[in-house]
Amino acid sequence: MVTAETIRRPLLDWYDANARDLPWRVRPQARALGVRADPYRVWLSEVMLQQTTVPHATPYFLKFLARWPTVTDLAAAPDAEVMAAWAGLGYYARARNLLACARAVASRHGGVFPETEDGLRALPGLGPYTAAAVGAIAFERPTNVVDGNVERVISRLFAVEQPLPAAKPELKRLAAALVREDRPGDWAQALMDLGATICRPKQPLCDLCPVAQHCAALATGAPETYPRRTAKAERPHRFGVAYVLTRGDQVALVRRPPSGLLGGMLALPTSEWRAERWTEDEALSAAPAEAAWRGVGEVEHGFTHFTLTLQLLRAEGEAADLIWSPRRDLDALPSVFLKAARAGLTNLL
Repeated sequence: MVTAETIRRPLLDWYDANARDLPWRVRPQARALGVRADPYRVWLSEVMLQQTTVPHATPYFLKFLARWPTVTDLAAAPDAEVMAAWAGLGYYARARNLLACARAVASRHGGVFPETEDGLRALPGLGPYTAAAVGAIAFERPTNVVDGNVERVISRLFAVEQPLPAAKPELKRLAAALVREDRPGDWAQALMDLGATICRPKQPLCDLCPVAQHCAALATGAPETYPRRTAKAERPHRFGVAYVLTRGDQVALVRRPPSGLLGGMLALPTSEWRAERWTEDEALSAAPAEAAWRGVGEVEHGFTHFTLTLQLLRAEGEAADLIWSPRRDLDALPSVFLKAARAGLTNLL
């Protein structure tokens, strides 16, 4: 008979022997000796790991930690510096929420994170998942931590036929039935690690899974077909023009409006992004300065909800009301503009 304990015990034993070594994690052996995770590190890592991978997020985490070692340090940082350090992680609204949360912890809670799930949820930018993760991993609260990896594990363990995203409430219910007061932080991370390393989206390593004997999806012979998914609608495509204006070794930039996509970030000047490609006359009329513009190709970029083609126009000249940046500092730009700047400058390097 399959019970919560028949799943929990082998999975926790597996985690004790195979836990990933991550810079924000306290290993299970240290937890058993009473060592607790730093809530700031847990929170920072969870925000960074939304929509990206551990290998990609880890260098950013270490850079942030070296520069702002405490939540109070981060709260005191200028917005522009944090946004520049975030460049390359995407979803820049998360960087704004990161600052808002850090400042709330510093001003309302004396630099100490609340220990309850409700207290964490009251902080700006902390949704149900992040609050549950910080509550379990940092404060040993028996919260129900369900991310994409956990959804996949649960959907396979119980062979949930309803497709995502409609299946999310059922997956949360099934995951909640496995949570106990005992080792909630290790349990949350064990599920995450199982999904990341064994119960992978493609070619799951079922022979190495500690709970394979209880997996209903494996019993069907096709575990990789879970979770079921509703067919995604095709993303719309948009077109724009990016302007690479230089004077010597400097490149002209603008700061985008504080709200909206890439809000508050430094960027190349661009036209509006629309459904139709820009004609040459339209592109020239939207340019940020009078100059001898010439086409230097285009770049493609994918956002969550749409894809984008940016035509590139390049010129040397002067312009008022623009921000001039040395070329060596362009790595701080969001990836779409870094890609466009590099392409636009290629024939000059």
